[in-house]
Amino acid sequence: MMNPDGSEQVNLTQHPAVDLQAAWSPTGEQILFVSDREGTRDLYLMDADGSNVQPVFKEKTHVWRTAPTWAPDSKQFAYQNVDWKFIKGGLYLGAFGKEDAEFIANYNTPEWSPDGSEIAGSEHHALGARLTFINIHTRQAEQPLPDEALLFQFESSWSAAGDRLALVGNKHPLPVILDRAPHRAWKDKQTIYIVNRDGTDLRQLVDEAGREVQYPELSPDGSEVLYTQGFGALFIFKVDVNSRIRTQLTHTGGDFGGDWFDPTHGLPVSPKPNLLTTTWGEMKKE
Repeated sequence: MMNPDGSEQVNLTQHPAVDLQAAWSPTGEQILFVSDREGTRDLYLMDADGSNVQPVFKEKTHVWRTAPTWAPDSKQFAYQNVDWKFIKGGLYLGAFGKEDAEFIANYNTPEWSPDGSEIAGSEHHALGARLTFINIHTRQAEQPLPDEALLFQFESSWSAAGDRLALVGNKHPLPVILDRAPHRAWKDKQTIYIVNRDGTDLRQLVDEAGREVQYPELSPDGSEVLYTQGFGALFIFKVDVNSRIRTQLTHTGGDFGGDWFDPTHGLPVSPKPNLLTTTWGEMKKE
């Protein structure tokens, strides 16, 4: 956890496992995250200070449970199953305290909307990936951005008002021959965009430069986007939505996948902007 300027960094998990994809609860009292501490990547829950770590599911499977996102009521969550046997992959809905989870469809990287009515995800197809909104009640899907606007669209993050999203995009076709060099060069062209909920005003925020850019998260006030980028190692950056000025927040390397929390929005306390914090993951040190 750290302040929005990168100061006062605190290691919450103190564990040799790979702990990543931390997601603040709507009230800021808990953090949902992914860890491989029991052999495969799965979902865990802990208090905001890193204590009381517990697995979300008692039953373990061969799949990876990843990309957790909270429902605004804090009672449900969504996540992605990464199934290397290609049987149970896709978007699932779960409820805390229950082992059963509901399969929705073969969507990736879910993000629950602030009003709780829909989940933003990504649907892959033959030529790319499309940003997809899934209505929680009807299960109907909507795709506001055509391939012509952006060929690959994934890893979205909602604004607090639900009117805009930050997302990862790649406007270049995937190489036909997926050997390491061409695929690495293609990944390095993916970057951060911002777009209105209805698909209008698509804007690129970060240049196509250096290692792949990923894990965007809009700040609570919508003025900045937290993201991960690598230059020999992975680091956390933020970019101003209007000026496009970048700020590097971490410097040790192996840091990725941040999430904001603003207590003035989530907790019944007087405004304290200095308490705005960020959580992120760090690669395991051998």
